[in-house]
Amino acid sequence: MLAAWTFVTETGRVPAYRLPSPASVWTAAVDLAQRGLLGQYVAISTQRVIIGFVIGAVVGLVLGAVVGLSPRVRGLLAPSFDGLRAVPSLAWVPLLVLWVGINEDSKIILIAIGAFFPVYTTVAGALRHVDPHLVEAGRAYGLTGPRLLARVQLPAVVPSVVSGLRLALAQSWLFLVAAELLNSSMGLGFLLVDSGQNGRVDRMILSIVLLALLGGLTNALVGLAEKHLLRRWS
Repeated sequence: MLAAWTFVTETGRVPAYRLPSPASVWTAAVDLAQRGLLGQYVAISTQRVIIGFVIGAVVGLVLGAVVGLSPRVRGLLAPSFDGLRAVPSLAWVPLLVLWVGINEDSKIILIAIGAFFPVYTTVAGALRHVDPHLVEAGRAYGLTGPRLLARVQLPAVVPSVVSGLRLALAQSWLFLVAAELLNSSMGLGFLLVDSGQNGRVDRMILSIVLLALLGGLTNALVGLAEKHLLRRWS
């Protein structure tokens, strides 16, 4: 991709005002770093994603477990959650501004919403199909309620849970840009939108590249956790 990008820009096949060269994007990164802005943007966006992801994933895990294990709760909550899952990220922005205000909390909540649904959906679906023989064996050893869930049912669906976490992390980065539309003055989403308004295509590309790199890095970290969990519970 880098070689193709360099080729089409250096040969003039794509004009610079549409796609700056990698050297121009690197120069933009160095300029922002020298001003002390690039590190701050990366840090604040990463912090927002991690906090929102953790909150959304924990809530999704809890509600997914309840919905997956209780037919009564599933009939009560599942239709509403299935409908809310289809709401686009930008549709939540004006509502959060009204309810929470234009502050850091509204950004974290929006990212948490993005992380919630993948975890909730995968956990609820997986727990409905846990091998009943495993559940009976756990009960035979005196495990019930939360202990049965923690010792038998959740370990049985570890691959599905990790898949949900991967999707939730990707959604968190996607929702970040929408979250940073909420009157932000820092962050990679702010850099992307502000650069678009000012015609700084080099900074737009830089923000996209950084979002891709950070998303890939955090996904790799989840992959390491997945290997540990699978060794522990497989």
